[in-house]
This record gives sequence, structure tokens and C-alpha cells, in this order.
Amino acid sequence: MATAFIAREIFTGQEIQTGKAVLVREGKVVDIVAASAIPADYRQRKLSGYMLAPAFVDLQIYGGNGQLFSAELTTQALDAVYEYCLQGGCTRFLITLATNSIEKFIQAMDVAKKYNAGGGKGLLGVHLEGPYINPAKKGAHIERFIKKPAIEEIRLLLEKGKGIFKMMTLAPEQCDRECIELLLQHNIVVSAGHSNASYGQAIDGFYQGIPAATHLFNAMSPLQGREPGMVGAIYDHTDVRSSVVCDGVHVDFASIRISKKIMQERLFFITDAVAEVSYGEYVHIFKGDRYTLPDGTLSGSALTMIQAVRNGVEKVGLPLPEALRMASLYPATVMGLEKKWGSIAPGAQADFVVLDEQLNLLQVIVDGEN
Repeated sequence: MATAFIAREIFTGQEIQTGKAVLVREGKVVDIVAASAIPADYRQRKLSGYMLAPAFVDLQIYGGNGQLFSAELTTQALDAVYEYCLQGGCTRFLITLATNSIEKFIQAMDVAKKYNAGGGKGLLGVHLEGPYINPAKKGAHIERFIKKPAIEEIRLLLEKGKGIFKMMTLAPEQCDRECIELLLQHNIVVSAGHSNASYGQAIDGFYQGIPAATHLFNAMSPLQGREPGMVGAIYDHTDVRSSVVCDGVHVDFASIRISKKIMQERLFFITDAVAEVSYGEYVHIFKGDRYTLPDGTLSGSALTMIQAVRNGVEKVGLPLPEALRMASLYPATVMGLEKKWGSIAPGAQADFVVLDEQLNLLQVIVDGEN
């Protein structure tokens, strides 16, 4: 069915337009036209609220709605995570697993494949956070599973995860160049994180081709006067992008504001959201605005993407268009999917959010339907 979505303001991912309608056919954007020029064969839908904008993309989420994927390893858990994503205006996500056994990683990728093959929604793929990280910056990760990579093991993950394994967080100083090169050759988005790298080690990894970094400031060597560390290398490189958890718990809002001034479009939001669970390798306890391990170690956020956007505007001081891009266009770009998601333009998927003036989420439209 052909539908024309009419909103007071339309944020295209680039600019805000008024007096316009978005034409959608078969789940894709056809065009943006004047509201007075909608073709006769389009059904008109006038949207309440303030703004129509691209739906959000989350590249790091572990669980939601009471289901932690690594503890369950079921398609039902992925359904629960997708529903949690939708509650925050996110329509596409990478399910993430923290450092674990290779066997569990392979089992998780098999379940993710089944989910997509069975008509599961929203899943872009699997993000393996670990196990090739630095124990000195393990954070909430389980040390007994941390290891240095072997090329045969990476080949196994690539083979078993073909089509679903999309991203890996690793510490560049723990990995031989050939291991990183193999991942990059197979179009895995390698993200530097849980790393104690010196500035030299980090910048060397970035110049080798590592395009991203995981949750800026958290579990990485800090910027210091005599040793700029991982944070300094991220700031200094012209292209590398980094996620950040915009909840005021993982990172102070002032630190995000300073980082944004330096990094501009290279900084983007993730939720890093988990779910409360009392069994399995990772036990997460809900503490109101965060999750911790039983020993009190910070282990995940309670964020949704729309809350990250609101925090960006209200606490960091970002212009609304930029906060929206940090939740949509920029993460889509990290995955090379900016033509499909993160903007409202001809050929893009018709995934939208409808917001009111207070940035409350009124509606989520997926593939032109809600």
C-alpha cells in the first residue's frame, strides 16, 4: 500500500522540513513532497505530535524486558530485546554478548540465524564483545574467558557466524595484526575496547583499519598528559568513530559534551542495556538507573535510545538534529547501512519515530507500518 505520512516537521537526517509529506511504498521511502502535492493514489496519514524522524539503531544491547540473551539463548529472548528496542524508538539492533566461551558464542550465533530465518524482526546481527580483551580493563567481563586470539579460532567464528557475525570488540594490544586483518577482510566491524593500549598501540590499530571504539571512557586507558591512551588516540584520529553511553552514570554528561566538540559526527549513542538476571555467567542486579554485578561493579545501563537522545539534548546541550543523528544516522554509518537506515530519503527503509515537543515517543513506524 502507498502511504503519505504528513507531519508538522520532518527531520530527514540532514535537515528539518515543514509543510511536507513522506511518500512510502512497499516499506521504502519514495520521496518527500509538499503536503499539497501528494499523488492521488497515496493514502494520507496525518501524524499527531511534533516531528517525524528516522528510527534509531543500537549497535550494543544485551537484553531487555527481563530477558538477557546470553543467559537464555532463545529466539524468544531476541523477541523481548526487539520489543524493548521499540519502546525506545529503535527498530534495528546488534545483539551483543560479553566475553564468554567460544562454544557459547557459536551457539548464540546459531540462535540469531534461526531468529532471522524464522521472520524475526530488527536484528542486524551479532556483536561479540570479547573475548580478546585486556584483563586490566575487563570491567564486568569474566576474566577466565579472556584470552589472546588464535587465527584458527577467529576462522572458526567467521565460518560459524557467516552472515550473522557483524561486529567484534577487542583490545588491539592483545591481538596480532594478522588476526585483526582477517576480521577486517571478512567485513567484521572491529571496535577497540576493554583496552589498556598506549596511545601508540591504539593509533597503530586505527591506522591498520580498526574503524570504531566501544563505549568511550569505559574500560579503556584514559587521556593523560604524558600518555594520551586509547581516549587520546580516538580524539586524535580523523576517522575513527566511537560509541558512548549517554546516561550520566557510565560517563559524565560534561565528558560527552567535551568529546562531542572534538569528535563531531564521529561520536554516536548505544544503550549498552542489559536485563536483571540471577543465573548464568552474568548476574545483573537492577539499581534504579543502572545494573551492577553482585559485587557492585557497573555492568550495564537501563537506557533506551529515546532517553539517550533526551539526555543528549537536555543534559549535554546538543541540538536536537545532532542528538537524533547520534542515535540513527551515525550508528548506521558505522555498519555501512546509511543508505537504508538513519535518514528519510528515497530508497531508505521506512522506519520512523514520531515525537512530541518534550521528546516523548508517540509512535514507531517500521517498514511503513505501525
